[in-house]
Amino acid sequence: MRAAWVTAAGGAVAALAWGEWLNWRWSRTLVGKDSDSGSEAVVVLGYRNPHPSINVVNRWRVRAGLRSVASDSARDTQVIFSGGAAGGGPAEARLMADYAKSVLGFDGRVLIEDQSRTTWENITNVIPLLEGADRIKIASQPAHGLKARAYLRRQRPDLAERLVPADDYRPGEWAVLKPLLALYGLWMLRGLEADELRGLEADERKLSRADTR
Repeated sequence: MRAAWVTAAGGAVAALAWGEWLNWRWSRTLVGKDSDSGSEAVVVLGYRNPHPSINVVNRWRVRAGLRSVASDSARDTQVIFSGGAAGGGPAEARLMADYAKSVLGFDGRVLIEDQSRTTWENITNVIPLLEGADRIKIASQPAHGLKARAYLRRQRPDLAERLVPADDYRPGEWAVLKPLLALYGLWMLRGLEADELRGLEADERKLSRADTR
């Protein structure tokens, strides 16, 4: 009986470690090193929100987006909330913007993109708002953020060169759920083409080598 408990505990620890590692890896893929200079745009992606009040996922994404704002460039930062209406409810972007201002007290520059229904549309519709930014951050769950960055690379590779990490991964945050988020992330990323996945791996190796120099 004791051996079974030890085995179960070991499996749980391994699952937690795997979830942490995979979410960390996704958060650091397809991004360059943040120089903390120049103007920045922080894109916060919405999650389906069919009810009038903002859900827990969107509340967390707002917090992740706001903590991604570089403290020394707040005046040169625009936070873009992106997401349309789902199931007849209010637009996700407007719920998130209201939460950022009225609950979290954010008083920086906010832009709203409230027409998108898919991640692809999120990226398509925010591109005109990103043109003048020197650094671009996309805040969401790590797998979703990676998917959005891959879509930006497909649509506008020149803008994708400006991608830097958002603060949407922290060790231990959502720790118990990280294995489930990792499994869901693998399912979410299944639609990326094989050659694109190989490109992601190549980019990750290149960035890793650059960080060690």
